[in-house]
Amino acid sequence: MNLDKYQFIVVEGPIGVGKTSLARRIAAETGAQALLEQPQENPFLQRFYKDSARYALPTQIFFLFQRMNQLRDFAQTDLFSAPVIADFLIDKDPIFAALTLADDELNLYHQMYDHFSQATPRPDLVIYLQATPGTLADRIKRRGIQSESNISDNYLERICESYSRFFHQYESTPLLMVNAENLNPIERTEDFDLLMKRITGMRGKREFFSRGD
Repeated sequence: MNLDKYQFIVVEGPIGVGKTSLARRIAAETGAQALLEQPQENPFLQRFYKDSARYALPTQIFFLFQRMNQLRDFAQTDLFSAPVIADFLIDKDPIFAALTLADDELNLYHQMYDHFSQATPRPDLVIYLQATPGTLADRIKRRGIQSESNISDNYLERICESYSRFFHQYESTPLLMVNAENLNPIERTEDFDLLMKRITGMRGKREFFSRGD
């Protein structure tokens, strides 16, 4: 499977949609390197899901610097000489900040984001996975991660709406929007092959893929 036309691909989408699993599989199948978020390293995350008002700012700042450092380390060590598949887009980081931070905290966050985000590498392609809040809730429940057990349905609805608005306006890089509602590229090889065929055959700057297209 050849990804020669793409040096840096990002798989994005709301929590529970399967972006990390897809990024891992694409990397494994193509020999690319996986650049993955490490949410288990965030010491504030579990407390955030229990008390978002209190722990939103430290949670968000930790993730911001974690992502920035990962991208910086890859760029500095010239690991982009081989294709890279990431499960996060730094441009979408402010989505969560806007959802969870108070106005004064959000101003502080934006000052840090604007300062540090300018030097980060741009992906050649973003794959945006979409699913309904109900589907996300089911998948989150099935995977049984303790820190996610307190995520509310309302929070998932707000995340989905924010992602939809963000990617509706997103024009920075080529974008493949994928309906992941009935797509299972991790457990079904047929689905994975269909998706990879669409990725490698993409010609426009903005395309949509749904199983059965």
